[in-house]
Amino acid sequence: MTIDNFEHLSHCRTIGKASSEIRLYFAAPSVHFVSDMSKNVLACHGDGDINCQVNKRASYISGQTIYGGALLANIGYTRRDSELHTEDVNLCTYYRILLGKLPDGNCKMSRDAILAAELPSAYSRFSWKGLSPRDLLCSFCRNQRLSEPLFAVNRVSCDMLTSAVSSEERGALAKSVENQCTNDVIIDKENSDIFTCEVKICSRKQEILLEYSAAHTWSKESDAIQNSALKVLIWFNDYFKQLNTKMDKLYLSNCTDSFKIHPNIFLQEFAMCLSVYSNTGCNDSGMCSSVGPFIVDTPKKQLESTATLTRIEGPDSGVFPSHGSLTSISYTASLVMKDKAKIYLLESHNEFEFEIGTGAVSNQLESCVTQLSVNQAACFIAELPPRDLILAAASEFSHELSNVSSESCFLEFSVKVLQVTEPLEDRMEKALFSPPLSKQRVEFAVQHINELHATTLVDFGCGSGSLLDSLLEHPTTLEKLVGVDISRKGLTRAAKSLHQKLSKKLLVQTTVPTAVLYDGSITDFDSRLYGFDIGTCLEVIEHMEEDQASLFGNVVLSSFRPTVLIVSTPNYEYNPILQRSAMPNKDDEVDESTGPCKFRNHDHKFEWTRAQFQCWATDLAVKHNYSVEFCGVGGSGEEPGYASQIAVLRRMARDTEEMCLNKDKDQPYELLWEWPNASIPV
Repeated sequence: MTIDNFEHLSHCRTIGKASSEIRLYFAAPSVHFVSDMSKNVLACHGDGDINCQVNKRASYISGQTIYGGALLANIGYTRRDSELHTEDVNLCTYYRILLGKLPDGNCKMSRDAILAAELPSAYSRFSWKGLSPRDLLCSFCRNQRLSEPLFAVNRVSCDMLTSAVSSEERGALAKSVENQCTNDVIIDKENSDIFTCEVKICSRKQEILLEYSAAHTWSKESDAIQNSALKVLIWFNDYFKQLNTKMDKLYLSNCTDSFKIHPNIFLQEFAMCLSVYSNTGCNDSGMCSSVGPFIVDTPKKQLESTATLTRIEGPDSGVFPSHGSLTSISYTASLVMKDKAKIYLLESHNEFEFEIGTGAVSNQLESCVTQLSVNQAACFIAELPPRDLILAAASEFSHELSNVSSESCFLEFSVKVLQVTEPLEDRMEKALFSPPLSKQRVEFAVQHINELHATTLVDFGCGSGSLLDSLLEHPTTLEKLVGVDISRKGLTRAAKSLHQKLSKKLLVQTTVPTAVLYDGSITDFDSRLYGFDIGTCLEVIEHMEEDQASLFGNVVLSSFRPTVLIVSTPNYEYNPILQRSAMPNKDDEVDESTGPCKFRNHDHKFEWTRAQFQCWATDLAVKHNYSVEFCGVGGSGEEPGYASQIAVLRRMARDTEEMCLNKDKDQPYELLWEWPNASIPV
């Protein structure tokens, strides 16, 4: 920045916190250029007079149009404080300012975990850490120079919702109305009002650029606000991830899901943001020092498969993090030169809590954590994050690391699992049932295996292999166990557990069952799993969308054709009993630090009443020539039924041969692990 006369020096408003004195200093443009400035001046790339060159990065940070060079500085004044202490501005400061303008940036920084933390996909008062979704959305809007977000909360009566549904519409619509009547706690007669929340994001001129209005309802006003704010943040985060794509794919339609977008106003407000992030003009991302994208959209499966653990320390305690559990870890993240000449500690936490399965941390970090038990530690090489994130986390190393090529270094995490708090669903079940429902479901499956003299079993949606693992502890007629799931993290954990258990059994038994784990979707048919004696799908379908649950039912009975299929799912009518058992006193209910969700688990897409589940299973049985009987575990079976409802579907014998002749030969599943093959997947 060259200025002959300091009278021409200008500066923007302060950047960041109100107490901050960080500003951009720049040469004020001549009146000639200001008065002639057109609407398209942001697109100016000329090499003429410095005054006609728009500094995109400086303009984006400051929220005003800046021409030519600019200096980012933190200048304090002794007249304000005689004991003045002003932090130096470095590259880390600059990249943290940029990070704060991204939808997930303040989430990362509020947790002081730029490399580890991600914006979670679900909000729960029990497990949410850092700034609340509402505060994060407000910060994002302020940093983008937008108006404060507008939250409109509406009170709705459950009685009004249910009475609006006529008896003729009960079939398909009643279940959605029942689900709408609760979303964070079960609504009782004394508190029958629920809340919805609409969110509007407006420009500086109060022009609406985005509206969010969903059918979701909540029992508390604060929950309606926080969940709606998170939905809007996630939408913005997904949008910013697209900024590296071609422009014709970037702009979204006017309406999508629960969002209404006003494209012209939206693109006008984010024009400078698009110009900064969309085209950096840098071919070598490893050496690029310009403002590039913060997000690398690596496929989830690739990220999961690259979390290879090394230097595992500590005995297996048997207590592993599972989906929905609140897990506490300690970790360090270091940038290591490949020649090991230097190691830069970028980030560390002695205690860091997050909920498994909500996307609150990177896929690789969660993959590592779910493979460790409490008090175990390990290291893994992580996918190298974008340069911007590294420099934002680098602190005093930022200047030194700005000249380091990505080809010469790697990012290493060292992780230790400190504590695991069981998911709310498990705690509720254990508080009321002994043995827990999970063990009762296993015993139910064992009973049917032995009654049928089954030799082959496939567990659809096996997760981390808890059912398969438990079956090995019971005497059964099984000779082959197969598990299928789409989560590679869960399958990796299952392989490790099954490998250990089968190895021990082999020491005391001459024969042990074979076991196979496949990576694939249970809505896709694989001919290798055709015609098994028993198929199980225990507490899985509620994690799918309802249409996908119906698709699974059709695929498994028409294509896989097991002799017997056992399906279990939570009984929605039993939830009030479970949730009361988890709240022994009124103080817990008021505080709700462990308050129950709309369903037993916030990851559940639906939960069915007995009538809904029986209708689903009966329709499938009639359609595919199966018989069906209903039972359950947990409770006596009297009103309101069992805690976990079960359908047992049995194939009619007359169709067996015809289906054998016509079965599909496709094999889309990936073989991940097989016993007695000794290798464990990583």
